[in-house]
Amino acid sequence: MAEPPDPAAAADPDPAEPGLGGKVRSAARWSLINTVVMRLGNFATGIVLARFVLGPAAWGVYGIAQTVLLVLLSANELGVGLAIVRWDGDPKRFAPTVLTLCTASSSLLYVVLFAIAPTVARLLGSPDATGVLRVMCVCVVLDGLSQVPAGFLTREFAQGRRMVIDALNFVLSTAVTLVLAFAGWGAMSFAWGAVTGNVVALVACCLAAPGTLRFGWDPEQARALLRFGMPLAGASLLALGVVNVDTMVVGSTLGKVSLGFYVLAFNISGWPVRIISEAARRVSFAGFSRLASSPQALAEGFSRALGVLITGTVPLCVLLAVLAGPIVGLVYGGEWLPAAKALPWLMVLGLVRIGCELAYDCLVAIGRRRSLILVQGLWLVALVPVLIVAARTRGIVGVSQGHVLVAAGLVVPVFLIALHGGGIAVGSIARACSWPFFGGAVMAVFIELLEPQLGDGRIALFVLGTAAMAVYVVCVLPSRRFLLGTRPRRGRQQGRHRR
Repeated sequence: MAEPPDPAAAADPDPAEPGLGGKVRSAARWSLINTVVMRLGNFATGIVLARFVLGPAAWGVYGIAQTVLLVLLSANELGVGLAIVRWDGDPKRFAPTVLTLCTASSSLLYVVLFAIAPTVARLLGSPDATGVLRVMCVCVVLDGLSQVPAGFLTREFAQGRRMVIDALNFVLSTAVTLVLAFAGWGAMSFAWGAVTGNVVALVACCLAAPGTLRFGWDPEQARALLRFGMPLAGASLLALGVVNVDTMVVGSTLGKVSLGFYVLAFNISGWPVRIISEAARRVSFAGFSRLASSPQALAEGFSRALGVLITGTVPLCVLLAVLAGPIVGLVYGGEWLPAAKALPWLMVLGLVRIGCELAYDCLVAIGRRRSLILVQGLWLVALVPVLIVAARTRGIVGVSQGHVLVAAGLVVPVFLIALHGGGIAVGSIARACSWPFFGGAVMAVFIELLEPQLGDGRIALFVLGTAAMAVYVVCVLPSRRFLLGTRPRRGRQQGRHRR
């Protein structure tokens, strides 16, 4: 069997491919609905667990297990799963080899994790997390098996089917987690809930993309896949290290109770990132890949996508940052107020992460893997010593401040340089962000001036939040044509010209 084309040499897709814009818009809508519904459900579940069942220590154990799982997931399929989405031609030709590689690598990772779980748990400051690690990381193997069927759904922009799959995953995993948590299983309830949800998702993906769970092996394909995937797996591992090294630092330095507060604050800061950014990332890589052959179309598509993401995210970040204390106290209870001290800084980090994640997808799509690895490696190398010093001197607040210092002061400029090298001008990025940032600043001042008069009760927070959102919308209205990709009507332009 012939070797599949290397992505760098793949046939250039036509950026004006018929129906592509409609597919992307439809997929983005379904993905956004899916993400919002799932995240609201997870939010409600977290409130129930934090208020009535689990304390900061249990959240700390869960945070450690979740961190290890995410790090393993970043490299469990060696990056070859993205070939299903990115490579040109019929993916069914090389899908069996992809599935074999994904399953073998994820199974090997789980065996290693099972053996070293006690050591990992002890190093991260929670020896009692061993069992939770061993159960939760079964999801690594399940994820490896689902890479091919899930990749076909992404390639086809089939986000409607993905929504059904994610809904089944959420309902069953949440049900198992709640039943076990109220039965006294503690952090282990999260682990068994996650495994249940991933089993359901795997079965549903196979039903939604029939015939894709088929093993096979072709040595030439395997070599081409590894050449494509290994740099991406390395970059993904570095990216996950950047996001999760803080959990490791806090756990090993400050203990699992402080880690529980930090994990809660970090999860809250991730609400806008997950709701908006995850919805976009399910279609952004496929969309950027189709535009990769046209630098102008790619630059326009990236700047507009960034503008939409930032415009939708800024007001949520401002609300959660400026009203951190009242929101945490109202939603989770007074026991969790220490988490509010770190939240404003983590909201800034969340906003930076949205832009960096979109840039990551764009750089992958245009084949600038070396730049991506350098950026992520620099980020991680700079972050580790800063977070260690910050944790020892200022606790979880210092850790969140250290994150922002490295991300905004070092990583954003480097990402801008990498994107400029890919044909995306800094000016277009500044244009995409200018109105949302202006609106966010006005919104923050408005809240600070009005909050002392209204107080922090439920009704007062609702009125304040609604009024602040209205102020923000007014501020960003001038950018609506840019965000929608529309141009002034020709007749109106000609009229102006005659005058």
